[in-house]
Amino acid sequence: MSQSIAVIKGDGIGPEIMEATLRVLDALDCGLTYQHIDAGLGALEKHGTLIPQESLDAIEKYGIALKGPLTTPIGKGFSSINVQLRRHFDLYANVRPAISFPGTRSRYDDIDMITVRENTEGAYLSDGQEMIDDGDTGISVIKVTRKGSERIVRYAFELAKNNGRKKVTAVHKANIIKTSSGLFLDVAREIAKEYPEIEFQEMIVDNACMQLVMNPHQFDVVVTTNLFGDILSDLCAGLVGGLGLAPGANIGEKAAIFEAVHGSAPDIEGKNIANPCALLLAAAQMLDHLGMTEKGTAIRQGIRTVLETRRDMVTPDMGGTGSTDSFAQALVEYVQSH
Repeated sequence: MSQSIAVIKGDGIGPEIMEATLRVLDALDCGLTYQHIDAGLGALEKHGTLIPQESLDAIEKYGIALKGPLTTPIGKGFSSINVQLRRHFDLYANVRPAISFPGTRSRYDDIDMITVRENTEGAYLSDGQEMIDDGDTGISVIKVTRKGSERIVRYAFELAKNNGRKKVTAVHKANIIKTSSGLFLDVAREIAKEYPEIEFQEMIVDNACMQLVMNPHQFDVVVTTNLFGDILSDLCAGLVGGLGLAPGANIGEKAAIFEAVHGSAPDIEGKNIANPCALLLAAAQMLDHLGMTEKGTAIRQGIRTVLETRRDMVTPDMGGTGSTDSFAQALVEYVQSH
């Protein structure tokens, strides 16, 4: 069965790592058809906007997008492309796995956890932000709703249930922010009662940061609000070697966008040394989402094997002597032989 997906190559190193990723997907014979669409700096130059309406229409039509890193120009008048996409498609669940791989700068071995972050409300809403007193005072409103809290916590518990996970930790600051964070915690406690087979833990965010550094193996699935999730998911990426190994999924009821969460790295654009692992792992998440879990597992196992046994094919940032192309080639050879 053929599945069409929207593909956003991205800016900077985006086209290079996307080409590598699509080579691997083709080698897996996933039956995917790619519809390339414009977004980012290229779209701004070509269409006068960072996200043309035809690109939004394509994502809505296909329901699935694979996205390379995009650059939002610095300065007033440009809002984050990622935030725009999340709001437009109501992609309420940001799902960030953190998995240890060999031959990396990982601080720990055998980490396998997932951060589930509420993606559409909380501290990142532009509504309620203003400058007053002639620019001497900035005001920002944190808005958390019962609906938003219920659906993200339930998503986390369903993810745990469907993937054999044993524990969900709700991270909050309800001891101080008693309204918005308190509401989130109250809802998490209510939802947890519906899943007695899954251990439920609640943890204040500052303690969670310390515990993640000291003993990350105690965590399985972490669910939290927008700002805390943004910070914690990058902390977790640091535990396993950095953003070069950090994929992300933005999932809603009608659309899902899978991405490398790192930046566009214009300083190494065109040098064929960019690490494609984050986008490859995002593609594995996409395959899981599409029900092709065996193929998603093959990508993850292939990356592990290449990092262990093909150091001459691994990109320099991970201590290898290879290139973006050679890493993709080694992974293609792995999936074709297994």
